[in-house]
Amino acid sequence: MEIKHPVPAVWDIFCKVVDNFGDAGVCWRLAQILHREHGLQVRLWLDGLATLHALAPAVDPAVAAQQVEGISILRWTADKDATDDAAVVIEAFGCGLPDAYVARMAARPRPPLWIVLEYLSAESWVDSHHGLASPHPRLPLQRYFFFPGFTAATGGLLREADLIARREAFDDEARSAFWRDLNFDVPAPAALTVSLFAYADAPVAALLTAIANDGEPAIVAVPDGVLMPAVRAFFRTANDAARTWRRGALEVRALPFLPQAGYDELLWACDLNFVRGEDSLVRALWAARPLVWQPYRQDDGAHQRKMDAFLQRYCAGMPAVVSGSFRALWQAWNSDATAWNPDLWPAFRAVTGDLGIHAGRRARELADSAELAAQLVEFVRSRVE
Repeated sequence: MEIKHPVPAVWDIFCKVVDNFGDAGVCWRLAQILHREHGLQVRLWLDGLATLHALAPAVDPAVAAQQVEGISILRWTADKDATDDAAVVIEAFGCGLPDAYVARMAARPRPPLWIVLEYLSAESWVDSHHGLASPHPRLPLQRYFFFPGFTAATGGLLREADLIARREAFDDEARSAFWRDLNFDVPAPAALTVSLFAYADAPVAALLTAIANDGEPAIVAVPDGVLMPAVRAFFRTANDAARTWRRGALEVRALPFLPQAGYDELLWACDLNFVRGEDSLVRALWAARPLVWQPYRQDDGAHQRKMDAFLQRYCAGMPAVVSGSFRALWQAWNSDATAWNPDLWPAFRAVTGDLGIHAGRRARELADSAELAAQLVEFVRSRVE
């Protein structure tokens, strides 16, 4: 009989907010799962509490130290050293740990386990790099690199234990209630309902023009954020109070910025989801709906390589005609308006039924894989003496 070592109970997660919600969103989800499902004491050190407040409204951005849902949330500032009694330290996305904190880690008789949680990628090299150790250049410490991913050789994806059950319980009645709670009419069955969450450089006007010219009824729901100026420009209005605009069979709805639970429901309530970055991509995969992803743009073109690698994995088993329309729209969405042509949207819309079947199959396959937080706990357990 295998004897499992106990997992150290106190974990620190360090996260820096760069310029978007994804890093904070991933770390908050991870902290919740580690606490709720694995009984761990988690402290989340974050330099942008206002960002976390948008995702989790119970967080007070004015309070430097607080408990929310059993998790300690602490404002991480340059002039405030973190306490150093955690047995596991997670450095999210290469944010770097405070120098004084690292020095105290090295001075402890039993240094904590230092794990760098990396960004998600479908690229093949991730499999061979997951779990590798790197010694500190000066101190008697080493870091382990933990890569989320889509294969059994990686750390997998974050998924709450009850997520799939909650999605399956989100029926037509719940969908109608979702829209009514936001003070919108319930979409007609014939309308294609689309959520639109993207970076400011996305070709929004080209997409809305294509949908409006298609003539088929569509509702595009846009959470408040960086896309609203482009939406208002498309409809030639400066009215910040307006919440609905129409052009032909197209209706655009301005939604409030939704916390994480509400955003999941938006994904479930829509027939097609445009998403951006890492966190919303993973949530869209669990939503089991057709999706279009905009990775975070990088000057060295790494975002294009990430997208191509994801498409290669995701489109496996997809009929050629479906894959062609799917890939064409993704490439255009991650280019500028000049990449669009009048046939892109009608061809994509024609295969949304097939894409829905494929999305459901992919979600089931991913749900059969080991979940990220659970793998992280086992990774730590395997290194406990």
